[in-house]
Amino acid sequence: MVDEIELLVRAGDGGDGAVSFRREKFVPFGGPDGGDGGAGGAIYVTVDTRLFSLSPLRYRKRLRAVDGGRGSGRQRTGKGGDDLVVAVPAGTLVYADEAGERRLLADLVDEGERVRVARGGKGGLGNMHFATPVDQAPKRATRGAAGEEHRLVLELRLVMDIGIVGRPNAGKSTLLGRLSHARPRVAPYPFTTTEPELGIGEVDFCPLVIGEIPGLIEGAHIGRGLGDLFLRHTERARVLLHLLDGSSAGLREEMDSVNRELEQYNPALAAKPQVVAVNKVDLPEVQARLEDIRMEFKGGAPLFLVSAATGDGVGQLLRELVARLAMTRAERRSPSSTVIRPQPLTRRG
Repeated sequence: MVDEIELLVRAGDGGDGAVSFRREKFVPFGGPDGGDGGAGGAIYVTVDTRLFSLSPLRYRKRLRAVDGGRGSGRQRTGKGGDDLVVAVPAGTLVYADEAGERRLLADLVDEGERVRVARGGKGGLGNMHFATPVDQAPKRATRGAAGEEHRLVLELRLVMDIGIVGRPNAGKSTLLGRLSHARPRVAPYPFTTTEPELGIGEVDFCPLVIGEIPGLIEGAHIGRGLGDLFLRHTERARVLLHLLDGSSAGLREEMDSVNRELEQYNPALAAKPQVVAVNKVDLPEVQARLEDIRMEFKGGAPLFLVSAATGDGVGQLLRELVARLAMTRAERRSPSSTVIRPQPLTRRG
């Protein structure tokens, strides 16, 4: 998955104004009639919910909008340059890179949200604007203005309804395949998943976006293991599903360890609704210690015992996730998900 892209964008230049005079039969002393140049096309970044990665932009390092057309005689204005619209997935942060420092321009979440990242140049004025009683036949026009040029950084933080977190090899990929139509890679060793995986599930004809975050180990918030490259995607999940490997000893300590990594990366993650599930209950060694597991989590949040491999307990878990999700959807969208209107950028070139 490509979740960060650097782009150099340049809007279209404005067209030049024209120098022209009326040349019509039976019209003596024809005055100036040079038209204005057309405006250059602007560049916009907009959300397309059909996209889940920045991959389409991987090899497009430079983007240029169309220049405006030149003005012409008979006071005809040049054609305006077409705007360039860049489609990105929901959850894309748009930064301006100014001398190595990033400034947030917009946080795009919902379908159709967009932000202008480069303004097209204004068209030049034709000579019809410069006629005066003293100079009735001006032979001057102005050139079109240059379009804005900026260096941008696009950073994707996946928007998902449910984010599955946990230690490596807890069975997150298998559970994702059970809850959704996704077919992630599954193998019997840690770090099988090396990038976030998304799947679309359905409950009562309502779609659910479910994401799997690669396994988290101690020190992930400072880059260990697969590190903080993927921790940022948990910020967009509305509900976290904490999946534990039932065959591991010290499940409570493992859960606390992962939660510490989430909190140290971003304290706001500790406030997210979380559902806890113990996986692999189909294994005989896990069956033998089910009572101990229940006692270990007694007095805490409701615990769900599931088998991603066989599907046991998954239906009950899904109903709980949907109930939690309904509660979060009733709340207003957090300020971190609000479109930030861009401030004027410094013109380059």
